[in-house]
Amino acid sequence: MEQVREHTVELLKECSAGCQMAQKSVKQVREFVTDEKLSDLLESYGEKHSSLEREVASMLGSYGMSEEKPPVMAEVGAWMNVEMGMLLHPNNREAAKKMMDGCNMGIQSVSEYVNRYPDAEEKAHDLAKRLIKVEEDFMEEMKAFV
Repeated sequence: MEQVREHTVELLKECSAGCQMAQKSVKQVREFVTDEKLSDLLESYGEKHSSLEREVASMLGSYGMSEEKPPVMAEVGAWMNVEMGMLLHPNNREAAKKMMDGCNMGIQSVSEYVNRYPDAEEKAHDLAKRLIKVEEDFMEEMKAFV
């Protein structure tokens, strides 16, 4: 039973990190976006990630845990990737491409944790799968801007 708890917490922490990274990236690229529809989509998906993050935080709290910040190197790497791309190509297309890259990384990372911890509680798996679906939908909507 302790292993189930531990695996559930690990899965939830990965979901939390993914939500936090997504929100930061959305905020970062919005500064460069000039297309109103793209800006609205970014805001909408930022809010979806924020809502999921609150759910994750609540679940972690039920285990006596709190959210952690994503690993510093992951945050710095993501920030630099987005910032350099946007400084070199400050346009809507590049913003959409950076968001698609981030979605792909999020889908891979969360899916890896879902598969690594099959015995985590179902409610954590459900949340992780919802996060993956949000990332997939986000990526699909960004295609119109590349």
